[in-house]
Amino acid sequence: MDFVIFTFAIGALIFGSDFIITQSENIAIKFHIPKVIIGATLVAFGTSFPELLTTITANLNSKPDIAISNIVGSNIFNITLVLAITLFIVKKENFNNNFLIKDASWVAIATIIFILMALDGKISKLDSILLILIMISYICFLFKETSKLTNNIELNGEFHLLKGTLILILGFFLVVIGAYFTVESASAIAHSFNISEWLIGIILISFGTSLPELAVSISAIAKGKTDIAIGNIIASNLSNITVVLGTTGVIKEIPISLTTHIFDIATMITTTIILIIITNSKLYIRPMGILLLILLVLFLSKITTL
Repeated sequence: MDFVIFTFAIGALIFGSDFIITQSENIAIKFHIPKVIIGATLVAFGTSFPELLTTITANLNSKPDIAISNIVGSNIFNITLVLAITLFIVKKENFNNNFLIKDASWVAIATIIFILMALDGKISKLDSILLILIMISYICFLFKETSKLTNNIELNGEFHLLKGTLILILGFFLVVIGAYFTVESASAIAHSFNISEWLIGIILISFGTSLPELAVSISAIAKGKTDIAIGNIIASNLSNITVVLGTTGVIKEIPISLTTHIFDIATMITTTIILIIITNSKLYIRPMGILLLILLVLFLSKITTL
């Protein structure tokens, strides 16, 4: 029964986040917000919303392992699975945007700061505020970089603000309910099979909450918006560390043990480094996708035998 509840809860997270992403983007377009800002903030926040609600719910219910592992696992899945699939189906010549290099650098900075904060065994409220400030700085950077740009995206069909707002609210409701039952059912599954909540969080929950990123990236590629596909992955990882972890920590301090979960943390760092290499060298090629998938298989093989 717990597996059934978990499946429906993940479904609520995915459908809810899809409503949030679609309507947020429509509202932003209606008010003439540049597409770079839309992709790097609204869409990224929308795809990270399942992680946010799941992480907050887990930490408030005294399940910090699920809270942290969800973020770590999601960032790993976003790069090794979502980015890998993206590299398989896009063409390298479609990437001419140097902006992604700067975006990836922000993820690296946030990851390093997160590791330094966790050295004392906790993410305090002060640490969390600093993480949120990093995201605010990133948004300011985006507005500065895109100040001369105009929104060149048009709405598909007629858009009603009231209807869009109501669907947006429904999306938030589905995500909140989905997050609660995802955490509770995942915890029950962990206990019934006598496995750790960390393992459940880093595999089952993080995979489920990474599905919106996968859906958005594939949808963007299908529409010829390859930069948005990669940018969404990068911005979502940044959002996970800064907004998700930061907001959760402001509400309640998060205990964390780097030594206990050193392999998982190291994998997240490794995938972030590979992301930097790909964007800086513009290695948007299938061999890099194969490398990322191999890394994912090795990661899953290792943690399931620990």
